[in-house]
Amino acid sequence: MPNYSIIQKDFYRESGKWLSTFEILTKCINPNLHFIYILRKAQKHKEKAVMGIFWRIVLRHYQIKYGYQIYPETEIGEGFYIGHWGSLVINPKAKIGKNCNIAQGVTIGQQNRGRFVGFPTIEDEVWIGTNAVIVGGVTVGRNVLIAPNAYVNFDVPADSVVVGNPGKIYSTRKSTVGYINNKV
Repeated sequence: MPNYSIIQKDFYRESGKWLSTFEILTKCINPNLHFIYILRKAQKHKEKAVMGIFWRIVLRHYQIKYGYQIYPETEIGEGFYIGHWGSLVINPKAKIGKNCNIAQGVTIGQQNRGRFVGFPTIEDEVWIGTNAVIVGGVTVGRNVLIAPNAYVNFDVPADSVVVGNPGKIYSTRKSTVGYINNKV
């Protein structure tokens, strides 16, 4: 595979095509893609004084406008996909792997007490449905589908589906087949 930028890889997930810089900018009409573009620019320039401040200010504006609370410090793998426009909260210390899909209303947050104090780690190829909540120092394994409205405050093994509140785990190797497309 040629040396594509992380922004190109994120946009590939949406369209299934490798896009030029101009094509990427034209797709920024979509709020989800527009936010991802700005987030990746803020992440790229976070260590630089002037450009870092500029992109943080731009990112903050669009966090408020679109209702996404994702920060440049958050480790997010390539092929990140936001499925729908709507409220989204991800703790800056959370870690998200490659080819992950997140729908609207999702919270990925910190837990301050109990057995799983800390921040979630989400591995590669995870699909997170609408209004799902993942909290605490938990690990969500590779190839996991977290159903809409699920509440996850426990470790989830790879190749499984989590359903309900409290969440129940069902093991299946085909958990994300048909849900995560155009992988990079």
